[in-house]
Amino acid sequence: MIRFILILGLTFMVAGSASAQSFLERVGINSILGISPSTQDFVTQVAQSEIFQVEISKFAQQRAHGTTKQFAEKMLEEHRVTSSQLKALVDSGSVRATLPTTLSGIYQAKVDKLKNLHGVDFEREFDQTQVDLHKEIISLFERYGSGGSHPDLKIFAYKHLQHILEHWRLARASQ
Repeated sequence: MIRFILILGLTFMVAGSASAQSFLERVGINSILGISPSTQDFVTQVAQSEIFQVEISKFAQQRAHGTTKQFAEKMLEEHRVTSSQLKALVDSGSVRATLPTTLSGIYQAKVDKLKNLHGVDFEREFDQTQVDLHKEIISLFERYGSGGSHPDLKIFAYKHLQHILEHWRLARASQ
């Protein structure tokens, strides 16, 4: 209860600042409270997760076997499509946001961890990472789809949500 009160207090203390949305989204408070991300936060998080997915799926193609390798191949194919669709929205000028081109510290740390694993250890960590990532992304897409401010991005979120839910189901099944 004290934890909830502290989180709620922090939310109200920083809610007036322009950078508060990014901070609250980054630390997960918006997700806990069900608050929609800003357009920039949505674009940044989607692009980061896309870059991350492609990078770790390439590792899995080389290091994994069976269902993990098949899942990685599916992720490579589908996330390249999603990335190009998001990029097209931003490049067209319809969505005013900046696409990140490199991974943030958190994603890079996960990549570095996976780089050093092989065999069963790699597959176990890859599979768990997929479950966790897709769960986070489901929340992001649901929150933006229902409360986001840009109509084209809301359509994008709704369009891709079913695929993400399927990916999460597949990731959980491979554990």
